[in-house]
Amino acid sequence: MQPYEFPFERFGGRERLERIRAAAVGQPTPCLYIDLDLVEAQYRRMRTALPYADVYYAVKANPMREVLELLVGLGSSFDIASRYELDLVLSLGVDPNRISFGNTIKKRVDIAYAFERGVRLFACDAEEDVKNLAEYAPGSRVFFRVFTQGTGSDWPLSRKFGAHPDMIFDMARMAADLGLEPYGISFHVGSQQRDIGEWDDALARTKQLFDELATNGIELGMINLGGGFPADYLDPTHPIEVYAQEITRYIQDRFGDNVPRVIAEPGRYLVADSGTLVSEVILVSKKARNNLYRWVYIDAGLFGGLIEAIGEAIKFPICFDGEGEAEEIILAGPTCDSMDILYENSRYQMPAGTGTGDRLYIFSTGAYTHSYSSVSFNGFPPLDTRPLPRHARV
Repeated sequence: MQPYEFPFERFGGRERLERIRAAAVGQPTPCLYIDLDLVEAQYRRMRTALPYADVYYAVKANPMREVLELLVGLGSSFDIASRYELDLVLSLGVDPNRISFGNTIKKRVDIAYAFERGVRLFACDAEEDVKNLAEYAPGSRVFFRVFTQGTGSDWPLSRKFGAHPDMIFDMARMAADLGLEPYGISFHVGSQQRDIGEWDDALARTKQLFDELATNGIELGMINLGGGFPADYLDPTHPIEVYAQEITRYIQDRFGDNVPRVIAEPGRYLVADSGTLVSEVILVSKKARNNLYRWVYIDAGLFGGLIEAIGEAIKFPICFDGEGEAEEIILAGPTCDSMDILYENSRYQMPAGTGTGDRLYIFSTGAYTHSYSSVSFNGFPPLDTRPLPRHARV
């Protein structure tokens, strides 16, 4: 057997773990700690890598107030998915001109609500939504979401969203006829996208629509690159600089000297790496005497914020306290739903001898955990989320 090891150098080093441990002393679990210094570093890194793109943070990734306040101060704009996210962002003093209603599925009353509060930029992928926007948000700018396959992403977002280019062509003309401003084309290549070439395929469709609409008198002015920029989980990815370099080349190859306004909607990339979920072992057991692997039940599970582990799609880095020989395990959550199994096939490891009450640290959990956790399934409260004390500023 091999000794239990964790690749600390990939996830902030042991110093980061010690900061988490210090913050969690005497605190109940599970609890998610957000390192705002890392959020700021990721934002600045993206702005450097894509200096020509306007950043619209996808609020759904992590709506924690401290995260939003930080991004407001850094100059970010915001992509919202509901009137409730709109209220949250407006409460921080954000100008509605820095807000995009990026959800293509929205009630007419919510369109009117956003319009009354100054929002003038809306996503769309259905003819009926075009008509609703024309009636309840007259004169607004509309961008149209083109369908993508999402191949190569850990968390695909195809099927439900987007429309075929032929449909978008008709929708853009309809929007113009109804007094809206057909403003641009958006796409989403899938969350945690590993294949950078997917942006090239989407940009090819985008350029085709730009050209075809231009021949019909409609000049679009914006490309929305969506999200998809990856975080640092167990499976490696290229750094953001490689993504940015290739995407920039794709844009220049397609649009030459006539590059329109470019928007990016990062969510996961900006906040995922900042989060560490501190959890506790509830129980360790075997189902039969001759089972090769023991089951380890922890107090955080699919319904407590880790839903992206369903199907083992997102493989979170997990560090156990303690030392010893490495033991392969099956990891499961605390609820009475048999679906609440985190990792059965990926063969996570823990130090042999780990038992009830021992702690573990789930890294890269800053995105889609705080916002995905259930309200009260089995009576468990939503995931407690707190900011880490920030490093002193010089």
